[in-house]
Amino acid sequence: MTQGAGQGPEVRTATLRDFRVPAYVHDVPAYVQEPGPDLEAPVLSVPVPAQPDPRRHVLYKDGPFPASAYPQASAEAPEADEPEGYTPTQRDLPVIHRGDTVQVHIDAEPAPRSADGLGPLYVVGDVHGYLDELTEALHEKGLIDAEGNWSAGTARLWFLGDFTDRGPDGIGVIDLVMRLSAEAAAAGGYCKALMGNHELLLLGAKRFGDTPVNSGAGTATFQAAWLLNGGQKADMDRLQDVHLQWMSRLDAIELEDDHLLMHSDTTTYLDYGDSIEAVNDTVRETLTRNDADECWDLFRKFTKRFAFRDESGPDAVRELLGAYGGTRVVHGHSPIPYLLGEVGTEDAADGSEDSRPLVEGPHVYAGGLAIAMDGGVTMAGKLLVQQLPMDS
Repeated sequence: MTQGAGQGPEVRTATLRDFRVPAYVHDVPAYVQEPGPDLEAPVLSVPVPAQPDPRRHVLYKDGPFPASAYPQASAEAPEADEPEGYTPTQRDLPVIHRGDTVQVHIDAEPAPRSADGLGPLYVVGDVHGYLDELTEALHEKGLIDAEGNWSAGTARLWFLGDFTDRGPDGIGVIDLVMRLSAEAAAAGGYCKALMGNHELLLLGAKRFGDTPVNSGAGTATFQAAWLLNGGQKADMDRLQDVHLQWMSRLDAIELEDDHLLMHSDTTTYLDYGDSIEAVNDTVRETLTRNDADECWDLFRKFTKRFAFRDESGPDAVRELLGAYGGTRVVHGHSPIPYLLGEVGTEDAADGSEDSRPLVEGPHVYAGGLAIAMDGGVTMAGKLLVQQLPMDS
């Protein structure tokens, strides 16, 4: 299979543990609080298993949490009270058999300059703290030099979100993207980034910690959700105001060269505005209000996935394109191995060489209307950097 840039098999086997709960989680105080002057009722505990089974930490269509995260959820908040399609306490990721979807491999060719004189357009899938893989992938495409400095002149580079969690150096990734943004602008190009659900999660964990939020499936906390989804203590320790400000100002969706760029493969963006400007303004205003429940609702909606995968996928993409423009959606969030059915079975979680997912490039699907860019770097896949446009 194709390994992630710069890593050998023995290192990549270790990355499979990134779906498990970090060891230091056991040092975090329990999330149970007795009634007191600031609480009207006891807060539901969100337990973390001491030795989690990696196969339990799979992806869910409408949320990131295993059912065990909400042991009393059904008693407090029945599924019927949830928005249609949101099932955070159900395991609803079926294995998609190979052949149900088509992966297209493209030979990269120099892209024409845009009408305004800017250089070629590139997009980057989910990074999740894998700084070394990111720098190697950017260097391979000629976007940075051997010292990690911008070397692409007037090229345009878009990151599709999810810079932190699961991998070893999320803050290092953010620092690199911030620096490249300045260097690219000075060279006449640009480097920009979108808001991913893990940015929302890290912001929430930092701002609200153990503050109870109404998850719609019982009481939860951002801190517990962050830990369950690969939160790294080193990232939290190094997180500074400049990182928080940068994340909170990111756009959620943008249109570039007729490509509608977004992080999550979901139509939930339509809930936040009927134009790109309205969506981005609404997301920023929600974060500015600093309301824990509002921020949680934003996070859980942007964690939804797979809206473009099934038979109704092309229509879902067309609905987004009709509202916001463009002819093709480009997204991250849902790893290509899941879309292709290469994980989700017991054999695929054992870490053996044969079980590792094969990812050679972006995944074109939904009748050619969508491009998936999350190569599954956290699960021994590949960190993807792709030049657009792509042929289908």
